[in-house]
Amino acid sequence: RAFGPNMDAWSKNFRVYTPERRGHGHTPDVEGPIRFADMANDTVAFIENIVGAPCPLLGYSDGAIVALLTAVSRPDLVSRLVVIAGPAHHNGWYPGVIDGPPEAPEFMYSMYGEVSPDGIDHYPTVLGKMAAEHLIAPSLSSQELSRIVCRTLVMVADDDEVRLEHAIDMYRALPAGELAVVPGTSHGLLVEKPDLCNQLIIEFLTGDPVETLAPQRRK
Repeated sequence: RAFGPNMDAWSKNFRVYTPERRGHGHTPDVEGPIRFADMANDTVAFIENIVGAPCPLLGYSDGAIVALLTAVSRPDLVSRLVVIAGPAHHNGWYPGVIDGPPEAPEFMYSMYGEVSPDGIDHYPTVLGKMAAEHLIAPSLSSQELSRIVCRTLVMVADDDEVRLEHAIDMYRALPAGELAVVPGTSHGLLVEKPDLCNQLIIEFLTGDPVETLAPQRRK
């Protein structure tokens, strides 16, 4: 449902799978902490057992972290990668985003309560688990990012919760990285400018790289 403004455009071009992460959507919470690494392992299993072949992989916010970890651990399963508004290292968040008490807008409580088998009263528990994980993960290095050899689009807002400087560092660490900064948007860029974001994503996933006239990085 978070991809509501995007699904119609994506589905016209791809067969789209939207697996839920543990403790999110209709999927119940688990005992103990929620780890990004475990969710990446879940994604690997989903691609191997449901998709059945290497595929393009897109992740947004925390999902972008999961997508990055999936591509680092199993680059053979990811043909192209789109990382939207998510950092490669927990220090990539803008100051104040993850270092305060766990909070969420009221509409997220409502959306959680509508579908979660754990009920709306459990949402603070999930928020607390994710807040704890945000303080320590992810922690990918530039060397680890260099393992992702497929074409990778790093997309952020110009007023994102992810620091723009960090997004640039990610782009530079990726061997086949490309960078899109969506103007006039925040961490909700997929909802705020869906048409522009959809155009950038679909063009990246369906097209070939253009021959650039004056490259400095991709020579």
